Amino acid sequence: MKKFIYKICNNLEWANAKKGKRFNGTKKDRLDGFIHFSFKQQVKSTLNKYFLKKDKLILLKIDTSKLNNIIIERSSDDLLFPHLYSYLDLKHVKKVYKIFLNKKGEHNLKLKF
Repeated sequence: MKKFIYKICNNLEWANAKKGKRFNGTKKDRLDGFIHFSFKQQVKSTLNKYFLKKDKLILLKIDTSKLNNIIIERSSDDLLFPHLYSYLDLKHVKKVYKIFLNKKGEHNLKLKF
């Protein structure tokens, strides 16, 4: 397992997680029964596939070293992604990044993560 994985959510989902001190996932996560994550090299493609032209997004950098219930599984397009089969305790969130849209509607990924 890689040391860090990443989660994209919107500002409201992140605000709710901070209030409850745990992240229960997005609506799609809850429907699927697990929290979807990406590896670092997958963040941009995940943004383009599921968050195209959406703003008010947050990128969470998650430390996996003490994270339980995480399984690497194949997606429908045969790529491997980390999935968490429980809530995410916020103590595992090591960094929070805001993602901005530029004037063309593309996500600004000039982040040092």
